[in-house]
Amino acid sequence: MWEALKSIENRYEEIEKKMEDPSLVTNVSELMRLSKEKAEIEEIVNKYRAYKGVVEELKQTREMLSTEADPEFRQMVEEEIGNLEKQKGKMIEELKFMLIPRDPNDEKNVVVEIRAGTGGDEAALFAADLYRMYIRYAERKGWKVEIVELNETAIGGFKEITFLVEGKGAYSRLKFESGVHRVQRVPVTEAGGRIHTSAATVAILPEAEEIDIEINPDDIRIDTFRASGAGGQYVNRTDSAVRITHLPTGIVVSCQDERSQIKNRAKAMKVLRSRLLDMKRREQAEKMDNMRRVQIGSGDRSEKIRTYNFPQNRVTDHRIGLTLYKLASILDGELDELINALIAAERAEKLKAVVE
Repeated sequence: MWEALKSIENRYEEIEKKMEDPSLVTNVSELMRLSKEKAEIEEIVNKYRAYKGVVEELKQTREMLSTEADPEFRQMVEEEIGNLEKQKGKMIEELKFMLIPRDPNDEKNVVVEIRAGTGGDEAALFAADLYRMYIRYAERKGWKVEIVELNETAIGGFKEITFLVEGKGAYSRLKFESGVHRVQRVPVTEAGGRIHTSAATVAILPEAEEIDIEINPDDIRIDTFRASGAGGQYVNRTDSAVRITHLPTGIVVSCQDERSQIKNRAKAMKVLRSRLLDMKRREQAEKMDNMRRVQIGSGDRSEKIRTYNFPQNRVTDHRIGLTLYKLASILDGELDELINALIAAERAEKLKAVVE
């Protein structure tokens, strides 16, 4: 821990010296990069220096105690030592938490993909329920939601839906939703009243920026077509929908939500970049022997992460063993209790690694 803190402080001092170089004024991109890196570690460096100041003060106060004979003054010094020890202990705990690696994607917007899994029409209806759950959660957080692609069933379910969520800290909270969500209930199509188990898959991808993923224009094919579904005469006579195919990987993204072809193309490119970044990260994870395959660090897509049991009014998150008997509230977007528990569990694991 202390070696890591010293290393961070050395890097901070190194950046300060580089930024004093007059020639850097003409290199705007490098200056911005260094400024950003400095800002990212400045808080922990200031806290570490403050900690060292308390340690030095504690040392001097103890030396004062060893040479002081007056009982009344010694008592005052001992009280001061006690206060400094408490301050030191508190600062050590704060430094531990500050050393926990931050996910660089936490402040990013997200691309959410929900797909019906096993269960036919019931799975598609459950996928639609999950979409409404996230929409309501986004509303509570003041986030903006835009649909990119939607494939509906005849009875109102979703075979698949892709949408963007834009807002502060969207990825930091939604990233825990990646994985297989399972539902246990009596389907509306079930005449015998039997409980069925169905599933839907959720993928949460941080929105990739152009600097994260560079796409060669020669590697994509863009097709336009007439949008289907709601929209009236306008969509029927206008080729506003866009389909982008990434030739090297075969990834296909379609968008027909906007009436403007330009806007549909921009949305589709956002999703394509995010899927390519996701693919790149998973390929890197597979190469590491000490890591299980992850999807954006939050659970394999084939892994069952949560069960929604309607007869028991129960929601269970299998990753942390948390069960809540408030299914209706959760499906209405009250996800904070679940997500806060997942964040706490993740921090505890990371803190263990820092201490070790």
